[in-house]
Amino acid sequence: MRPTRMSRRAFAGAALSGAAALAATTVLPTRRAIASPVPSAPLPPLNAAVLRAAIDDLERPPSTAAQLRVGGTAGYWRGAAGVADVETRRPVTVYDKVRIGSITKAFVATVVLQLVGEGRVGLDAPVQRVLPGLLPARFSPVTVAHLLNHTSGLPDHVGIPEPVSAEDIFRHRFDHWSPQEWVATVTNGPLKFAPGTGQEYRGINYALAALIIDKVTGRPYGEAVKARILRPLDLAHTVVPGNDLRIRGRHVRGYLAMADGGLRDITAYDQSSARGEGDMISTTGDLDRMLVALFSGELLPPELLQLMFTLPPDDVRMLDGSPARYSAGLQQVTVNGVTLWGKTGETYGYKNAAFSTRDQQRRFVLSCNPTTARNGEESQMIARVADLLTRT
Repeated sequence: MRPTRMSRRAFAGAALSGAAALAATTVLPTRRAIASPVPSAPLPPLNAAVLRAAIDDLERPPSTAAQLRVGGTAGYWRGAAGVADVETRRPVTVYDKVRIGSITKAFVATVVLQLVGEGRVGLDAPVQRVLPGLLPARFSPVTVAHLLNHTSGLPDHVGIPEPVSAEDIFRHRFDHWSPQEWVATVTNGPLKFAPGTGQEYRGINYALAALIIDKVTGRPYGEAVKARILRPLDLAHTVVPGNDLRIRGRHVRGYLAMADGGLRDITAYDQSSARGEGDMISTTGDLDRMLVALFSGELLPPELLQLMFTLPPDDVRMLDGSPARYSAGLQQVTVNGVTLWGKTGETYGYKNAAFSTRDQQRRFVLSCNPTTARNGEESQMIARVADLLTRT
């Protein structure tokens, strides 16, 4: 009997907190596109001392390590704090690999848009036609575009118990799902809303997007990411791990605090339920290079790149009534009047953010290693760094 895999989404935060709050048509709309490359507010000069203090504070949230890389035309800084391994006490460096969680979505969206540009799949193509048999025929057509900007309206997962403790997480960390089994957990109820009329951030959208890459290219999505992004950009430390439970090479280990206060190593983890939406491994340097290449137009033609900086129309709202904040593969946040585009990402023991102003005057990639099981504290370091990088 296949073991039951608990949903990692139970503790997930979808956007920056504190300093930032991190259409019915089937084609991604052009409403609210960011056309101007000019930041919406002046940027402060970099203050090395305050940036150092921001990552040295490993109590908010409780963490074992942090890495920060700031780039762009407005200044450059990088630093690291803490240890990569609590047993050996090896200091972490900005070259250590980490699990990047949902930043994976930026890679997947880029490949899907490349395939759109090549005419191999259409944004308005129904998923039910591209991937026959996975979504019920009774669903309204869910298109490729709906997946990319989280407007699909797909139901909640059924049959996935919520974790109630760090010990529960450990008991199920090696549970394995096939992509088809994972998709089947969202096919039981009705759609939450008509596709294109609302927005809800859901990993299942990108699990399906990865399956589309599989189908269209005839090979696993990770091979397409490697051929189309990793090799051309020489991202030698970025990996789509597939069924490999471990992080190979020099990396930061992830830990969770148990009920007795001790830390347990959760670095080795079956990422099958995060395939295509949160399973990749990278470094802050590789992610910074990805931001540069993507924002500079190295990976997509202008008309498709613009979709990554385009939010749904104003009448498309999140489930809580707040404005939509996700585009195709990215999210938009405004901190101190400065608009940033990028992505957060997390998995147990790892929390990340990779953001930039549209004109790349200021970029930052932050990775920290919180030991709490997603109790809402994990975004504290991201929030204070974003504040420091945008507050004049």
